Parts: sequence; C-alpha cells; structure tokens
Amino acid sequence: MSTEENLQEAIELLQQLGLKEYEARCFVGLSRLETGTAKQLSEMTEVPRTRVYDAIRVLEAQGLVEIHHSSPQRFRAVSISEATETLRDQYEARVERLQNALETVEVVEQDDESPVQQVWSMVGQEAIENRTNELITDASDEIVLVLGDQSLLTPALVDALNAVEDDIELIVGALSEPLQEQIRDAVPNATTFVSGLEWLQGENDTLDETAIGRLLMVDRSTLLVSSIMPESKEERAIFGEGFGNGLVVISRRLMAQGLLQDRDPKH
Repeated sequence: MSTEENLQEAIELLQQLGLKEYEARCFVGLSRLETGTAKQLSEMTEVPRTRVYDAIRVLEAQGLVEIHHSSPQRFRAVSISEATETLRDQYEARVERLQNALETVEVVEQDDESPVQQVWSMVGQEAIENRTNELITDASDEIVLVLGDQSLLTPALVDALNAVEDDIELIVGALSEPLQEQIRDAVPNATTFVSGLEWLQGENDTLDETAIGRLLMVDRSTLLVSSIMPESKEERAIFGEGFGNGLVVISRRLMAQGLLQDRDPKH
C-alpha cells in the first residue's frame, strides 16, 4: 500500500471514530510534522486555512493536538501511542453509553405472538463470531461445534471454548486432521474429531464453490450454520433457536459424522 493510500485510510478510520473530515485531515497532516502553522497545514492537507483553526480547536479539546501560542501559532500532534489511547478511551466510553441507553429503552409490546421457531440471517465474520462466542458462553448442557476453515479458530473463539465449565459437554470437530490437531492443542478439554462433512466443501474442492464455515449446536435447541463465499471470502450465517423438531436431530447427526459412536451427541 502506498503512502497516499495509507494516509487516506488513516483519515477514513479517524472519521469512523468520530472526527469530521477536516479534523481528521489536520491530525494526519500534523502527525507527519514536528510542528506546523495553519498555512503549512492548509497547503499539506488541502483544508481551507480558516477551517484549519476550527479543526485544531476541536482536536485540542479532545487531547489530540497541542498549540504553541507564538506568532504565527504553531501546532503539533500528540504522539501516536497517546492519540490512539485517547481515541480508544473515547470509543469505549461511547460504546458503554450506547449500551446503557439501549438497555433503558422501553420495549414495545406487540399483540401478535411471534412463532417460537425462527431462522435469522447474519453477515460478517466479526458479527458471526460474536454470536458464536455468546452462544458458547450461555450454554448450560452441551456444545457441538464443527469448524471448516482454519481462519475461524481465532483467539477469541479459543478463549470462549476454554472458558466452558467442566460440567458442560464440549465437542469440537474439524474437516481435516491438521485442523483437528490445532483445535486439540488450543482447547485441550474438548473432545475433538474429524467430521465426515467434507462433501460440504464441494465435490472437487475448487475455489469457486461455497465452503462451509462453522456449524454450532448448543443445548440441542440452538443452531448456527455459516458458509464462506468463494470470491469475497465473506462469511454468512443462519441462526435459529427454540427448535424442538427433526431439524435438530438431522443437524446433530450430520455434525457428528466421524465422531466415535460412544461419544455421539445425545439425540
């Protein structure tokens, strides 16, 4: 990635963290200088000179920029480590306030009863992993998980699996022996196996076929199944709970292929 691309990415990320475009441009510009005047900063960042002063005042208030009251005034950015820590604290504080606000929102009661058994779709590895880890954390009896791709065995998933209580049955399968070995090393308390689901990877194991990502069954009633798109590598999933029918039995039997019979999940 070129310098120009790195600069543009930094500006976009700062905007995602709450800065306006001119503020982000000025901060990135100052991070490249020991000190700078409004004129220098305007020429470097293409921010109108009058708007530089407005942006600097906001950045100073957020603890990201310091001002030397000379003539002309000179500005400098705080260190990168200090700036990232400040932005991280601000972001986490906003997320915490958001959570508190949402938790206090009054729930609107609906007259019509929704069906107990529902299936929902999800997109994005982060969101799917967060749901996976949440389901694992909330399990009370049994967890059966099959992973089809090494990239899904993330540190966060490993932490969630290793935090499972001893009285909860934890069974983790893989679509290959090398991945099984990684799972066994990372999660020593789990029963591991090589699943017989290779057919879900495609008949010829070609790159243009959709691959299975993860299959998760929790407490014989909650199911999450994901796939990885061949071109974008984006993960998509369906999620459902409250199943008391044949779907659970079929899914659990499929997930248990390759598992020793005496360790086959209850049905």
